[in-house]
Amino acid sequence: MASTIIYPLLKTGAISAAVAVALYATLLGLLTTSTFQAHVVYLHKIQMTWFKDLNVPESFGFLRNQVTPFSIKSADGGTLYAWHILPIGLYQQHESDLVAEPSGFVSDINSRTAFKLLRTDPDARLVIHMHGAAGTVASGYRVPNYRALSAGQPRQIHVLTFDYRGFGHSRGTPSERGLILDAISVVEWAMAHAGIPPSRILIFGQSIGTAVGLAVSEHFALQSTPVLFAGAVLVAPFADVATLVATYRVAGSIPILSPLARFPRVFRYRSTFIHDDWLSKDRIARYIRANEENGEKYWLTLIHAEADWDIPWHHSEIIFWNAVNAMVAQGIGYEELDQKKIDSKIDLGAAGSLMKWQTENGIIREEVLKTGLHDVIMGNPVVTMAVMRIFAATNPTLG
Repeated sequence: MASTIIYPLLKTGAISAAVAVALYATLLGLLTTSTFQAHVVYLHKIQMTWFKDLNVPESFGFLRNQVTPFSIKSADGGTLYAWHILPIGLYQQHESDLVAEPSGFVSDINSRTAFKLLRTDPDARLVIHMHGAAGTVASGYRVPNYRALSAGQPRQIHVLTFDYRGFGHSRGTPSERGLILDAISVVEWAMAHAGIPPSRILIFGQSIGTAVGLAVSEHFALQSTPVLFAGAVLVAPFADVATLVATYRVAGSIPILSPLARFPRVFRYRSTFIHDDWLSKDRIARYIRANEENGEKYWLTLIHAEADWDIPWHHSEIIFWNAVNAMVAQGIGYEELDQKKIDSKIDLGAAGSLMKWQTENGIIREEVLKTGLHDVIMGNPVVTMAVMRIFAATNPTLG
């Protein structure tokens, strides 16, 4: 009697397990192809704008013509969709002129009042925003993020954000090389066309945008004549893709390659199929070493939430160690840095903790919050303060 009940249950369980294994094996096979891997890494086909028109920023909560939708040419000929976001205090000063202009996408941004306010103001500051995977410039918590970025100086801090190739209205297929090329093109547009010197530009990145931001910062710092920006704020960074996939779970629950991490040899073999490595921990080290050797000033802020279920906060610890190791002439061991943290880290209670490392040339801050998840944190005051500190370091009147 019992066997007649147990056998079908065991058979059903075995079939279910076999199907699950087969599906997972199929997923692993698909992940070796560049096309499927790009969709998993960048999630660029997931729009998350809920049928709203990106060319109508007002539908996302902005004031009329507070945002100017326009396009920037990428170095390889592609067209990148972008938003120029005017800080609210400056908008208030010029509201009548702004409201009088037609709204929507503009083919000639030079004619717009908002752009003229950016280009002609010697005190204007610009945050170049590099967003994370999935969505567009208007998706998720990015809109509150823009407000947090300019909140510290609402008459001076403009925001320039854009969609990488393959995202939103930007055509093409995303790749590591492509995204870096896009971001470099946007920065060059800001410096050459908008006329904003690098000392008045801050690089902001979140999630995969942190990898893009570090790649761009390194690119300009390694020029024959180094170009250094006011600084960079990196929210929820990751060490590299191989380290990330060892723990990554979609929406914090669905594992991709993490089950294979229990089998190091298999995992290392599968990692050889990663097409876009995004070696942020190595890039930050090269960036810092170049600046230390050249005597260039730099400022980096890492921000991460302990409650981040997408990218665990220990990735910031890895990046911070790689950075500090490059700042110290003789290097520093991971355990030695841990001991330094015990002695020097500032406990902020429910707000988290702060660790700062400084040389004659540079500063790096590691700010770990108790809350904020992966995206919510972008709109929090910690981001506003990070931007204010960096801009105030280059111009104390902005503090």
